[in-house]
Amino acid sequence: MREVYKIMDPSEIDESCLNEIYSDIADLLGVDAALKFYGNFRGQQITFPVKFFTKEFIEAQITKEYDGHNIKQLATKFGYSEKWIRKIIKEKTRKEE
Repeated sequence: MREVYKIMDPSEIDESCLNEIYSDIADLLGVDAALKFYGNFRGQQITFPVKFFTKEFIEAQITKEYDGHNIKQLATKFGYSEKWIRKIIKEKTRKEE
């Protein structure tokens, strides 16, 4: 990060003066976080995945939480289709055989 931004007091920065994405970040997380994003990622194009957790984590959670009757609840909880949940459960059952 440029020295000029390190010595600026984040409380003195008006969010409306920031470029669009930094303004959005400052609105969500605060100006200090926007400055950190700027310092670490400026000039880069970043794409955030739609899903928050890894596929492996979700598969483990599904197999752990599946009780034989809660496919719809698991689909809603993790944001996947019931068909995908059934597929994961079926694959896990097949591996255990």
